[in-house]
Amino acid sequence: MGQSTGLLVKAKIVIGVCYLALYTQPLLAQAVDPVVITATRVPEPLDRLPAMLSVVSGRELIDRNADDMAGALSLVAGAEAPSGGDKGPSSAVPSFWGLHEFDAFLLVVDGVPWGGAFNPAITTFNLTGLERLEVLKGSAPVMYGATSFVGVVQALHYPAGLTPTEALISYGTYGSLRGSASVSSADNASVRQSLIVSGESRGYADSREQTANAHLLYRGAMDVGVGQLRFDANVAHVHDVPTSPVPRIGAGLASLTPIDLNVNPADSRIDEDQYHFALGYTQATALGQWDTLVSFSHSNLTDIRGFLEPELTGAVDTQNQQRSITDGYLDTHFADAIGERATLVVGADLLYGHGAQTTLNSNGGYSVSLDGSVVPPPASSLFVNERGTIEDWRWFAGAYSQLDWKPDDHWAVMTGLRVNSVSERKNASVQSLPDLALEAQRVSKSLVRPTETVGVSYRLGAATHDEVVIYADYRNAFKPSALDFGPDYTPDLLSPETATTYEFGVKGTAAQGRMSYQVAAFWLDFTNLVVATTSGSLANAGGETLRGFEGELRFALTSDLVVQASGAFHNARFSQYEVTDDATGNLVSVAGKQLTLAPRVLAGLGLMYAPSQGIHLAVSARYVGRRYLDEQNEAEVGGYTNIDASVGYLFGRSKVTLNATNLSNQRPPVTLSEFGSGSLYLLAGRQLWLTCGYRWR
Repeated sequence: MGQSTGLLVKAKIVIGVCYLALYTQPLLAQAVDPVVITATRVPEPLDRLPAMLSVVSGRELIDRNADDMAGALSLVAGAEAPSGGDKGPSSAVPSFWGLHEFDAFLLVVDGVPWGGAFNPAITTFNLTGLERLEVLKGSAPVMYGATSFVGVVQALHYPAGLTPTEALISYGTYGSLRGSASVSSADNASVRQSLIVSGESRGYADSREQTANAHLLYRGAMDVGVGQLRFDANVAHVHDVPTSPVPRIGAGLASLTPIDLNVNPADSRIDEDQYHFALGYTQATALGQWDTLVSFSHSNLTDIRGFLEPELTGAVDTQNQQRSITDGYLDTHFADAIGERATLVVGADLLYGHGAQTTLNSNGGYSVSLDGSVVPPPASSLFVNERGTIEDWRWFAGAYSQLDWKPDDHWAVMTGLRVNSVSERKNASVQSLPDLALEAQRVSKSLVRPTETVGVSYRLGAATHDEVVIYADYRNAFKPSALDFGPDYTPDLLSPETATTYEFGVKGTAAQGRMSYQVAAFWLDFTNLVVATTSGSLANAGGETLRGFEGELRFALTSDLVVQASGAFHNARFSQYEVTDDATGNLVSVAGKQLTLAPRVLAGLGLMYAPSQGIHLAVSARYVGRRYLDEQNEAEVGGYTNIDASVGYLFGRSKVTLNATNLSNQRPPVTLSEFGSGSLYLLAGRQLWLTCGYRWR
């Protein structure tokens, strides 16, 4: 990013955040949020839900100074979300149940699949102004269609007119600056409005790596007729200057290159402008509550990067991509109470996506010094020796029904059925220069198939503050293959991924509701999972099996002091897959081997002390166990512990906080590049932030 652009972004942040920010409310003694909606679309008591679902409140995110997905999920059992990866430093690659894939989960923002019919749009995902996060493990509920297997993360903002009026501004290491402000208006009982703005300019240990972004969210709601009309407008601008992955040589990372070597061209960037609008209407009818939501999103992206060739001669392949993505979403459903013991949700939805991309590749376009002493030339100056195009249309439609039946105060039964109709059409071409050889192909695929789920829970004892609930659930799901918009020619449409999941768990509360816990065992069988090949393209991997145990504990020792703990044991293995052996060049089976970057042990421990005045403390530690960097399990790396901490002082409505992420400054490999031929991205280095804040109400 040029110096003038960086100064302009910082000036906008300072002007937009002219007051300081924070909050005055202490943590509640209540251990968990009692009502959730991700699994049902209608409010459901968490203790009656036959599945493991974690809730992270917006207030907790502020208490822990968690400003990205990695921080938000750091205490969620069995979850990882290291920042960065091929999508840039503003992105992340989440992991659930031991599967480390950027597209295997569903990201939802206020009921809308964020990223549409393609991949989760983590880059434009923003945590400012959230009321809570809900994290559901396993396949998406039938209301969200053929979209995910191992998890759903839903971000829920405060309803219009209820967003806290507050502001924050922070200054951090490497000249970083960020700020946010939110304001609400509900003077007219029939019209409610909220406005949330945030921005950031962040530097990293790699002096060339940078992030600059700005987000604006307007939420409005008003009474219209016998119902309520809702409108959301979201605008995001993201400018990333990416770092480079570190090559792997044999059983470890390459020692020939410095840890922050950046081989990207001088004009490298991953820029995105996104515009999103959503309109919803809810009203009571004779058939129950009728809720309709329609959304539209459009993004323009520029992606300019370079990757070292695997021989480590210094030769670099570059890509210069221009991409546009448009997606639309429509859901309409009725939720009707059947007597006093059952609720039936019946609806239909349509998820549409259109993506178009032009890629200019310069294979071996330039060479770099492996010590990083010389900045590479800009991609605009290189000879283009390969030109590729891709255009893809996707339609995911379905009709669904889900019955939530509680025959008495102890039993709860939830069953769901969905009929899916999936269609996709893709045009792809590649032209090699200078001989102008052209390859092009048009392919399409359609299918119709059902997905289903059933869950049962039983509550021991009476419905009091202290209870024990035993549950089990079964889910059968499928998902059309991902489209990664990479630089390689990929004309084929891959087979849909399919999964069958079994889950058994225990959840409950104790100590008069001050302690909550949940423990679950799961078994998931995958077929046709999409993974990256050594050429950089994607392929159906064959099969995987994910098994393990996860648990969470949250205890409010006092109204001000809360302790959280989480743990997980994962056994994520290939059940059928062949890879190319680096030494011989032959195909070898890796059936029974542990999935790449899938740790067997994950554990988290957090402490938050948040009185109404005075000193505030928050510490979270995350342990990630040993894992393998390759499919053949020959490159093993040990575990590491990541610690985030903050200390602050609250006086009146103002607060000052000093926050540190990755306190120990460890830099282990955390994410495999899909384009870097066996290269890996490292955990971001330590960053310090000084934050000031003020809260009006």
